[in-house]
Amino acid sequence: MIYGKVWLYVKPSTGIPLFLTAVAVGSFAVHLAVVSNTSWFKTFVNGKAAVAATADAVPALPAAVVAKT
Repeated sequence: MIYGKVWLYVKPSTGIPLFLTAVAVGSFAVHLAVVSNTSWFKTFVNGKAAVAATADAVPALPAAVVAKT
């Protein structure tokens, strides 16, 4: 372990809960940011289907390109 000497300065009974608390707070902050800043999340959670692209949305090739092939 690279940082094994940290336990000479910080008690494990203090450092481990502090580390786990920092991980939990960071995870909560990331999830809150996703919920707050995306428009698709609410529809995803409510179970609405995503709008799929249709074949009409694909532009047609010009006739010159089709004739070459």
